[in-house]
Amino acid sequence: MKRLEIKDIEKCVGCGLCMFACSRKFASHPEIGNSSSAILPVSLSGFERGATVIFCKACSEPPCAQVCPTGALKPKKGGGVVYIERLCIGCKYCVEACTLNAIFEREDGKIAVCIHCGYCVNYCPHGVLEYREVKT
Repeated sequence: MKRLEIKDIEKCVGCGLCMFACSRKFASHPEIGNSSSAILPVSLSGFERGATVIFCKACSEPPCAQVCPTGALKPKKGGGVVYIERLCIGCKYCVEACTLNAIFEREDGKIAVCIHCGYCVNYCPHGVLEYREVKT
């Protein structure tokens, strides 16, 4: 099973290219912006401390799926979740349940959660992210 991982967080400058790539791939009407992104670069308070990226770490027993009342989030074999958008009612229980704050609210009231497709890796010019095979 392949999964999105952090390769070298020290190289992250918080440029946001991963976020824009993700948003553009998954937006129902692709546009410039980040409202559909499932990955979030965050400054760690200044240039000296750098930045980090927040995304789903593919929990083996994801709490977000456990609180989803409609089954829009289903545990995926090997960790993480499958998101079935048409079942999402926008309750945000999953957002509250995620211990990593890695589920994001979109402008349309639905959620964005990383499905570990690896698309964003191709847009990180600093080698922060990698998409690699992991043991489950």
